[in-house]
Amino acid sequence: MAIRIGANPIAWSNDDLPEIGGATPLATCLAEASAAGFAGMELGHKFPREPAALKAALAPFGLACIGGWYSLSLLTRSAAAELVAAQAHVDLLLAMGATVFIAAETSNAIHGDPAVPLSRRPRLAAGDWAGYGARLTALADRLLARGLRLVYHHHMGTIVESAADIDVLMAATGPAVGLLLDSGHAVFAGADPVALARRHRRRIAHLHAKDARAPALHGARAGDWSFLDAVLGPGDELGVFTVPGDGMVDFAAIFKELPGYDGWVVVEAEQDPSKAPPLAYAKKGFAQVRQALQQAGLA
Repeated sequence: MAIRIGANPIAWSNDDLPEIGGATPLATCLAEASAAGFAGMELGHKFPREPAALKAALAPFGLACIGGWYSLSLLTRSAAAELVAAQAHVDLLLAMGATVFIAAETSNAIHGDPAVPLSRRPRLAAGDWAGYGARLTALADRLLARGLRLVYHHHMGTIVESAADIDVLMAATGPAVGLLLDSGHAVFAGADPVALARRHRRRIAHLHAKDARAPALHGARAGDWSFLDAVLGPGDELGVFTVPGDGMVDFAAIFKELPGYDGWVVVEAEQDPSKAPPLAYAKKGFAQVRQALQQAGLA
């Protein structure tokens, strides 16, 4: 398919802290995303999880269902057991015409706990990557046979956070395991998203276009904040993440490393909507991504 620009609803309603944006109706999120120009939406906790109801929610706004996050527990169960646990999510994605299965290991993650600093995030021992990669590949192979490409989301506070983690994961898995490159998480982890795009371009099958504010990022690192504290920011200050065009990431440079890319580019920025009005930021992010794609020759 041609590249399409979508959005994640986390700018309107936070999945890790449901009280953030909790009063915002789903219809408001969808209407504003459509008004900003987006062609599709990833799922969030307010979305219906039955195909007919989900189609009815999206249709008035002309939005496609891109896919949605799935929390893996492959550190504690087999690929076969994981597939059974994910069955309802898989069925929903297939019914909605989605092509990607967005996943990250969360069985021991700390990103949802505001009391745990990021320095205490879990790490996988060197000898455990091969077994984990084998289970992840087995799951990805089964999903691909059904028409879904597993795209692994590296994420702060999880076992796959740094550039080294991403490199090891890609080396330990087969080609059915795709990579979701999230520019904001990469920068927060100290990685260069341009270099990651260059190194793993053949495996990248989904993109989260997320920017990062340098002052907030440096403050979060220096203070060893929790992930959620970094996202929300202290007091009236804005947090680490923002939309493209409002931070330090060079999106055109990333896109130039991905010739031939034909998946979704999803604008995502976990922010407190009371500090960062979602519609204004959505419009800014959409415009910046479209411009960067044009500069990279991918429009």
